[in-house]
Amino acid sequence: MNAVGYIRVSTEEQSREGVSLDMQASKIRAYATLNDLNLVDIIEDAGISAKTIKGRSGIQRVLELVRTKQVDAVIVYKLDRLARNVIECLEMANLMDRGGVALHSITEKLDTQSALGRFFFTLTASLAEMERGIISERTSAALAQKRSRGEKTGGDVPYGYRSVDGKLEPNPAEQRAIGRIHELRDLGYSYQRIGDALTREGIFTRKGTAFQPTQIIRILKAA
Repeated sequence: MNAVGYIRVSTEEQSREGVSLDMQASKIRAYATLNDLNLVDIIEDAGISAKTIKGRSGIQRVLELVRTKQVDAVIVYKLDRLARNVIECLEMANLMDRGGVALHSITEKLDTQSALGRFFFTLTASLAEMERGIISERTSAALAQKRSRGEKTGGDVPYGYRSVDGKLEPNPAEQRAIGRIHELRDLGYSYQRIGDALTREGIFTRKGTAFQPTQIIRILKAA
């Protein structure tokens, strides 16, 4: 039986012990040898999340091999290397099942050629998606707590503030510019007229350029 291996790491996982691409590939080669599978290739997606299969060229190549019946089995080190979205997991499993292609997951000791294997596949995929949801909720809660303390949570420092020891503090000059923008808007100035007025008054963006209407809109919405 011809088999193809699939390996993946997301950016944040690359430094974690135990999920490297080399480790996954080594486990897949050993599994194929032990189970008398002819491993024709190992396809990878490096530094890509399993949130969705869209944009993952590696998994798309694997699915094409399945569709064209060029392989009899797909081997992954762990099911969450394949996907953490239950619907996409089930769609891939159904595609493989229709083509007579077995899915082998080494960690879960899973083989979808059996009814019990298919049941555990569905269960494990659901647990993987639940884990992703829990991580997302925890991350959102942590970021909300940091924002409530005035701490920077990544990205650019918003106009009107500066980062001091990881915390956001008002930038006096930029706060005056924001106040002037609001004054002019209250007078009925259009966004373009506001930008022109600020330029005449010598008030510029952080980069030293004239304010554009889109920048003014963002500042007004953030207030």
